[in-house]
Amino acid sequence: MKLTRKMVLSRAKASELHNVRKLNCWGSRLTDVRITHTISRWSPAPERTVQLTELHPLSPGPGLVLCGFSGFCKAEPLMKKTVLKRSISICREMPSLEVITLSVNSISTLEPVSRCRQLSELYLRKNRIPSLAELFYLKGLPRLRVLWLAENPCCGACPHLYRMTVLRNLPHLQKLDNQTVTEEEVSRALTEGEEVTAPSREDTRNGLPELPYALSTVDTAATETPQDPLSLRESEASSIQGQLSPKPPPRDRFPSFSQREAASSCRSRNNILTAILLLLRELDSEGLEAVHQTVLGRLQALHKQELQEDVE
Repeated sequence: MKLTRKMVLSRAKASELHNVRKLNCWGSRLTDVRITHTISRWSPAPERTVQLTELHPLSPGPGLVLCGFSGFCKAEPLMKKTVLKRSISICREMPSLEVITLSVNSISTLEPVSRCRQLSELYLRKNRIPSLAELFYLKGLPRLRVLWLAENPCCGACPHLYRMTVLRNLPHLQKLDNQTVTEEEVSRALTEGEEVTAPSREDTRNGLPELPYALSTVDTAATETPQDPLSLRESEASSIQGQLSPKPPPRDRFPSFSQREAASSCRSRNNILTAILLLLRELDSEGLEAVHQTVLGRLQALHKQELQEDVE
């Protein structure tokens, strides 16, 4: 799927593309597609002799002899040309864009966002970015302060080298993959990171890397959600969750669960809690009052249940 003008204006609630400042396209199935065209040459058929009597059997005499081509009838492939159809190419028309969430899609190049000079926050978790050479397109964004690039093929097998390379090329970042960047890290990145150059043509011709996940699968440990309002950043959601989430129950209360099952249950619970906290920002006073009453009722029911268990 490709990001269209209609989709952008609808999600951003704007009238013109140049007015869009915040855009949320989390899990929108945006996909960069590589299309290969075969360029062929039509070759003429071999020359052959045609007698006029063949064309006009009733004409007297031996007839005239004609020589020529019988037409172009054979295609010979000369070369193949691969064209990348960028799903977010419309970003070039949004110079005022400041925050964009593109996580959980199939985007493989960052070239379109290189025109968004006002961009300060870019969320790209779980995409198909194949190489850290794509950072080249972000080096010209002077206001970029937050980047979430984790869980892309470009991250590689060495987390330290990945982080140092990103910070060497984008030293003005304040937060990378939801972790605060320190001055010490930026200094170390100058010697431990690698300088990137523009992606080569060979990189653009390569096929798309395989996704390390299914598009229909949602990471239960993630703090982003499809309903994530851009006014509340991922880091804010994590902070609120850390302050308000109850402590995990002791393991001895679940003796029949394996450690893996318990961890999965905890992640699922935390994910649901984060989603609820994010959605609370969208409610008015009447909606919040309804939630408040429901929570009180639920707490009373749980309290009674615990008392009954203690009596038994």
